[in-house]
Amino acid sequence: MRTWRVSDVMTTDVAAVGEDTPYREIIDVVTGRRVSAVPVVDDFRRVLGVVSEADLLHKVELIGQPHQRRIFASRRRRTAEQKAEAATARDLMTAPAVTVHGHTALARAARRMEREDVKRLPVVDDLGRLVGIVTRGDLLKVHLRPDAEIRFDVVQEVLWRVLAVEEGRIQVTVDGGVVRLRGRLDRRSAVQIALRLAAQVSGVVEVIDELDYEFDDTLLTGAVAFPPPTTGVR
Repeated sequence: MRTWRVSDVMTTDVAAVGEDTPYREIIDVVTGRRVSAVPVVDDFRRVLGVVSEADLLHKVELIGQPHQRRIFASRRRRTAEQKAEAATARDLMTAPAVTVHGHTALARAARRMEREDVKRLPVVDDLGRLVGIVTRGDLLKVHLRPDAEIRFDVVQEVLWRVLAVEEGRIQVTVDGGVVRLRGRLDRRSAVQIALRLAAQVSGVVEVIDELDYEFDDTLLTGAVAFPPPTTGVR
């Protein structure tokens, strides 16, 4: 079963700047390309950091205010003042950059964004060189998959390839990414596997369980009941 990766949804035409790029030129890139942030790269296109609109706005936020040292200034205030005085990408950027590889699964990339509290991730190769960028909006593209494609994956990759269930034995319908499984399998463990793997198919929003089974093999000694799928099942 093929899982969508970052490389399936990322933007490859990425606007980037060098460490010595002046503040005004960074503004030109951000506004001209209509992006909210730009990666900072070295001469080998290795990602060093990211300059975001938030980094650039400190100069606007603190314009005209005296930058005097304060003993009890918060860390955020000190950072804001430093970036307000910055003239190049080197001093403006947030570093090190939070990056991701193109082969990373979308779910893992989404968790990384949430954990690091960022809105986009530069995509790098094994040498750390910039090859693309992925945003929160890009990760949502997986849910634009046609229902017919999702159904095909559930029927062919889950029911047939994994469980060897003949087509037609289980009724599979997909509407707006919501998968409904109806029918009867021989074992309870097979039902659990079908639900768990169907929920992992790229583009699935929810799995509705209307499956039954003939024999509860999970009651046997040593049998393992699979945990519920990560996508909602009811």
